[in-house]
Amino acid sequence: MAYDEGLAERVRDALRDRVDVTERKMFGGLAFMARGHMFVGILGDTLMARVGPGRYVEALRLPGVREMDFTGRPMKGYVLVAPAAVEDDSALERWIDGCSEFVRSLPPK
Repeated sequence: MAYDEGLAERVRDALRDRVDVTERKMFGGLAFMARGHMFVGILGDTLMARVGPGRYVEALRLPGVREMDFTGRPMKGYVLVAPAAVEDDSALERWIDGCSEFVRSLPPK
């Protein structure tokens, strides 16, 4: 599955000052990694967000957010965010910052 290049560029722009971030193609899309952990990615035109178990239920209550489910079982701690919910750059940056913060709490791989 291809990913939305426009959304990818917006994510790259939001991360332009971060030297610790790498990109990797995975899940049929594009993932952004920090310290060896994926924290956001793009699948089609949808943002994948690693919010962590502590913010998972709260994130699912937000408009345009649903479970990340590839195999029939939700991936706890990960959500998919609809394009309309990250249409605004500040909304996209809030998702990126929150997910990045969670990954910084994990030990490096």
